[in-house]
Amino acid sequence: MVFSSFAPIAAAVLGLSGVSAPAPASALQLTMHETTGRISAVSLTCDPAGGTHPKAGEACATLTGVDGDISRIKPRLQRCTMIYSPVDVAAFGTWHGQPVTFHATFANKCAADAQTAGVFGF
Repeated sequence: MVFSSFAPIAAAVLGLSGVSAPAPASALQLTMHETTGRISAVSLTCDPAGGTHPKAGEACATLTGVDGDISRIKPRLQRCTMIYSPVDVAAFGTWHGQPVTFHATFANKCAADAQTAGVFGF
């Protein structure tokens, strides 16, 4: 008898196991390597916006405007110090099913943030 009362719950759980949330249309892994040796990495998913990026919604909006091509991002006006502390940034993943690979070096973290309009602002 105990098992028969458990059966409807088990059937409901098993029935839901085939249902999954739709995969995001775009998923990127963004990394930043500083000259100090520090490496930062975040994930960014778009449509819907998410991941570990601190401003995922803004980063997705920026990428949507350039159809996922980071090299086409129009830099935003932002004051940055003139301290030279280069950072290497990279992005790997997919944008609406198309592969994305991007690599660049910027004078410092602020410049990376400004030149990519916040995509690498983490």
